[in-house]
Amino acid sequence: MTRFKDKYVKEAVPVLKEEFGYANPHQIPRITKVVVSAGVGRAVSDSKHLDAVAETLETITGQHPVTTVARKSIASFKLRDGNKIGATVTLRGARAEEFLDLLVSVALPRIRDFRGISDTAFDPHGNYSLGMTDHSIFPQIKFEDVSTPYGFQINIVTTAKTPAESKRLLQLMGFPLKRNA
Repeated sequence: MTRFKDKYVKEAVPVLKEEFGYANPHQIPRITKVVVSAGVGRAVSDSKHLDAVAETLETITGQHPVTTVARKSIASFKLRDGNKIGATVTLRGARAEEFLDLLVSVALPRIRDFRGISDTAFDPHGNYSLGMTDHSIFPQIKFEDVSTPYGFQINIVTTAKTPAESKRLLQLMGFPLKRNA
C-alpha cells in the first residue's frame, strides 16, 4: 500500500464518513484517476517540441503519454485537422497515488512564493483541475536539461457527488488549498 493510500484509509475515510454521514463504505469519495496533459502550440511548426513534452511527461508520471491530435482546422493558428498538438497521460491506482503524493509533498512546495492552490477549481461533479505553469518543479527534471519551461494541466477525477465532498477529500489528503477571496 502506498503512503497516499494509507493516509486515505487511516485519516480521510473516518472523517469523511462522520462528516457526511455515509452508511455504506462505497459512498465515501475516492480518487479514481489523474489525467496529466500538455498542449504544445509550437508542435504545428516543429514536432521536436512535442517529442520533448512527451518525454518530460513520461519522466514525471512514469507512464508513456498518448499524443493528441487536432479535431478541427483553424487557419489563423495554421492548424490542420489531424495535426499532433499535445500529449496526455491517464494514471490510475498506485501510479496515480504515487504521482499525487509526489505532487503534494515535493513539487508544490518547490514553487516560488507558493501560498496554496485554488479552492474554486472544482466542477459540479466534484472533479478538480490544476494548471501548472512550469514543469521543472518536479524532482525528476534536472534544471540543466530545461530549455524552455512549459506548463501542463492536472485533472483529478473523484467519485464525489458535490464539490464540497471533493474539496474536503483533497484537504484531508494534504492538498494545500487556499481560500480565494
